[in-house]
Amino acid sequence: MRFFNLFNLNDPGWGRGSQNNNNSDDPSKRPGRPNDGPPDLDQVWNDFNKRVKSIFGKKQGGGNNGFDRPPQNNGFSPSPKATRLGIVVIVIAALALWLVSGFYIVREGYVGVVTQFGRYQTTVLPGMHWHLPTPIQSVEKVDVSSVRNFTFGYKNDLNNKVPAESLMLTEDENIVEVQFAVHYRLKTELTPDAATQRSPAADFLFSMVNPTESVRQAGETAMREIVGKESMNNILYQSRTAAANNVMKLMQQILNRYRSGIEVTSVAIQNVQPPEQVQAAFEDAIKAGQDNERQKNEGNAYASKVIPEARGRASRLIQNAEAYREAIVTQAKGLASRFESVQAEYAKAPEVTRERIYISTLREVFENTSKVLLDTKDSNNMMYLPIDKILEGQTGQRQLPRKPATDTSSSASSTDTSSTSNTTAPRSDNRLSRDNFDRSR
Repeated sequence: MRFFNLFNLNDPGWGRGSQNNNNSDDPSKRPGRPNDGPPDLDQVWNDFNKRVKSIFGKKQGGGNNGFDRPPQNNGFSPSPKATRLGIVVIVIAALALWLVSGFYIVREGYVGVVTQFGRYQTTVLPGMHWHLPTPIQSVEKVDVSSVRNFTFGYKNDLNNKVPAESLMLTEDENIVEVQFAVHYRLKTELTPDAATQRSPAADFLFSMVNPTESVRQAGETAMREIVGKESMNNILYQSRTAAANNVMKLMQQILNRYRSGIEVTSVAIQNVQPPEQVQAAFEDAIKAGQDNERQKNEGNAYASKVIPEARGRASRLIQNAEAYREAIVTQAKGLASRFESVQAEYAKAPEVTRERIYISTLREVFENTSKVLLDTKDSNNMMYLPIDKILEGQTGQRQLPRKPATDTSSSASSTDTSSTSNTTAPRSDNRLSRDNFDRSR
């Protein structure tokens, strides 16, 4: 208790050592009186030094400041044992405070990267942790949940262009303006990398001097490489989405080679257009190309309409020709077969077959004619039967009844019935006609 009274701040002797020595017999000049002034800061510091020296057993020297006299400490004089005990207590308290300073808290969405004498040691998850206090170990907290982004070719607005960044060369040696945005974040894995033996958060801290600028340069490099492999029309109208995906993959490969610990989440191409200096000429070229494509489409549509119709007509003609050929060939085969059958019958009975052929031929002739000519045997006069006039004279009769002619007499009687003059053709005339028919064959 005496040890703590030695450094009691409520002691009225602090800063008034000279007054206490010179005026100790005068009650009106003793410390703590209302008429005393404020303590002198220099005297307070001198009193503190004298009390510390008294703890370590040092004697006060002489001088005008009163160091040749013991300090006013209310009559307290510590022993060497109490002095050593005080030193031990102070050391223990300082050590405890130093150890307690090693406790730290990692917030949600962050990870802690612990280093020992500047060398990477480990990576810890959110929560309360402890490490060997400074200067042995230190911790740096890294945000791994936030999505970082940067824009390329413009600043805050698409109209605020940066031509030095946005102008790029295509495969067909044209220049286009490309404006895009990249979103990325830190990888959340805690597994150390096989090459560096560090976590992604530690790689983000120690592998690159300026990670943000490194990501920007990787994005520019990847975009210029992908645009340089595409034609102007493709990058403007067709492969914009595919180009963004290729840029993201190429950026990730570059950042992985740098061991940056960064993961690219998305690449969005905001705008692709020709430079403003050639915008009008480019629009004219685009219109001409569109007209060309339109005319090609119209021609293809017309061809798609006409060609199937022509093919259909050709196919129909081919099928009709094949059908006609089949009909003619079949008919010829039928006639040939009929002739062969008639020839076989004629070989068996020539007279009978000749008679049947003659009668059949006359039937076919008479069925398709409206006039009949009869030859006579004794004179050169030929009888003419106007059957067509007779048929026209019969009102309400559309077809003249016919009876199959089996012989000459039946044909003659039929003719006599229908004609106005009753004339009978002799049988000998029929024979003569058959002879003439045989001679003609």
